[in-house]
Amino acid sequence: MLEIAVLGLLSESPMHGYELRKRLATLLGAFRAFSYGSLYPTLRRLSEAGWISDESPLEAPAVRRSRRGKRVYQLTADGKEHLASLLAEVGPDAFDDDGFGARLAFFAQTRSDIRLQILEGRRRRVEEQRDGMKSTLARTGERFDRYTRVLHEHGLESVDREVRWLTELIEHERSDAPDGAEH
Repeated sequence: MLEIAVLGLLSESPMHGYELRKRLATLLGAFRAFSYGSLYPTLRRLSEAGWISDESPLEAPAVRRSRRGKRVYQLTADGKEHLASLLAEVGPDAFDDDGFGARLAFFAQTRSDIRLQILEGRRRRVEEQRDGMKSTLARTGERFDRYTRVLHEHGLESVDREVRWLTELIEHERSDAPDGAEH
């Protein structure tokens, strides 16, 4: 999740670590809190893999002259290819709470057929969660005190809202698909 988010943000523009950290918090905050302690090891790993570099870009001499000597990270050509391959993957991690938010944030860079597969997979995952919640509430709801029952009902309403939202996104994705495209 963090790898996709970092590479995706760096595909938009080069950034120094602090700026990247702020953008990640804004980007991922709506979906999941992330540990700042995981950012710099991730940057080091991406750099070692050759997907990012920490050299100041030639186009930004003012950034290079930073008094504190901040490292400016930028996506390499191999990093662009790696990001494209990550965005083309459709698997269980694309549907879970952590991975879905990062994937959704970069849907504009993702092919339509892949977006549709991810949305449909996420909806199935949330529907399974909803079914489990309904079953638990039906089995044990009468044993809950009023406040616990209301809390469970609130959770169920939230999951129902997400299913409706995902269904709307899927419908828009299908209606925006070019004629003759699958789905």
